Amino acid sequence: MIENSSQPIGIFDSGIGGTSIWKEVQQLLPNEDTIYLADSLYAPYGQKSKEDIINLSIKNVEFLINKNCKLIIVACNTATTNAIKYLRANYSVSFIGIEPAIKPASLQTKTKTIGILATKGTLNSELFEKTSSLIDNDIKIIEQIGEGLVELIEQGKIDSTEMDLLLRTYINPMLEENIDCLVLGCTHYPYLIDAIKKITKDSINIIDSGEAVAKQTKRILASKNLLNRTEHNASNIFYTNKDKTVLENILRGSKYTLIEELNF
Repeated sequence: MIENSSQPIGIFDSGIGGTSIWKEVQQLLPNEDTIYLADSLYAPYGQKSKEDIINLSIKNVEFLINKNCKLIIVACNTATTNAIKYLRANYSVSFIGIEPAIKPASLQTKTKTIGILATKGTLNSELFEKTSSLIDNDIKIIEQIGEGLVELIEQGKIDSTEMDLLLRTYINPMLEENIDCLVLGCTHYPYLIDAIKKITKDSINIIDSGEAVAKQTKRILASKNLLNRTEHNASNIFYTNKDKTVLENILRGSKYTLIEELNF
């Protein structure tokens, strides 16, 4: 496929979480048309095998390629850490991946202790292990699998008592270890920032990858002369393979063109 600047940016995630990335991209690149695929039927990816994650990622990428996307953002930490190497080797389209922002946290920490909240699939991946190994040995990384968090977010239970109790079981032990930075290693988790702040009382820095991903997207498009410089009402189309209600709620107040349910 020969890309041109008027084609859309494709984005996929294991559900609605990658919309946190989409919002950053849309804010930085308002002229870009986007197509977002929420693979919510198969969420979460974090508990699946590497083979399953690669196969799901292939399915999503081929859907977006068929929509003529000029670049694809893998807006899922688990899919990035397990599948992006395969995707880059087998497709000619450019890919932007999502990695936990461990390095920025390591540069900001004063207590030399940082926490990372992520899925099992991300924390157990080869790419995460490689990234972690590059951090100074004097910095302690407290890893916590956020089991159950994605499911609650996908059910629209962000502000529920159930979510608050679950978050406390994950965050309080890290606070006891004296973390001063918490890395959100899943694109669903930025929707929990307010809930996390209630627990931490704003005593720590919360770091996610959204802004950095948007900036990298702009750099890659510019380097390939694919930035859409035409001022127009951008088209932002969302597809989901589950009930679109939760996606509609998470996008409330955002500029989008269409949300469509798929049998996919």
